[in-house]
Amino acid sequence: MNLRHALIGAALALAALVVLGTTGYADDRVPGRPSAVLEDVPGQEKGPVCPLDERYADEQPKGLRPDVLDAWHRLRTEAERHGSELCLQDGKRSVGQQGREFADAVRRFGTEEQARKYVLPPEKSMHVEGVAVDVQPMAAAGWVEHNGRALGWCRRYENEYWHFEYDHDYADAGCPPLLPSATGA
Repeated sequence: MNLRHALIGAALALAALVVLGTTGYADDRVPGRPSAVLEDVPGQEKGPVCPLDERYADEQPKGLRPDVLDAWHRLRTEAERHGSELCLQDGKRSVGQQGREFADAVRRFGTEEQARKYVLPPEKSMHVEGVAVDVQPMAAAGWVEHNGRALGWCRRYENEYWHFEYDHDYADAGCPPLLPSATGA
């Protein structure tokens, strides 16, 4: 480990100690804070079990940008109104969480190029920006794909049936074309 990485790690551990009184990540987020602050706020690594499929979590949507949080609540309410339930497998992620997810993918797939097809580095991730959610199980994600556009939610990648991003313009302009993967290729 080089000195830069050691200093960054020490600074993160110190920040966690100051905020939490212990090392680790905070679950409490402050809705309405600017994105620059929210980018460093961690999301939940695990949530309660999804009642629809125990393989997935159903985490709280804490840390999403305020307009996205409102849109998530509207989406979930509309789904329930039509007899569908949605589980939020993944919502807001901190820079650290996303970095760990990306490093994990590099180990799994062998190269950064292959990993980027499924997980982006923190500076590119819409989860870090607080505008993306991963919806599970597959039937729930299918409902969002067919009905979410009217509420500003669009699936973005062909290889990720679960990944949706919010933009209020999608409701009027429609969803952009699906990209093959997060890399665009």
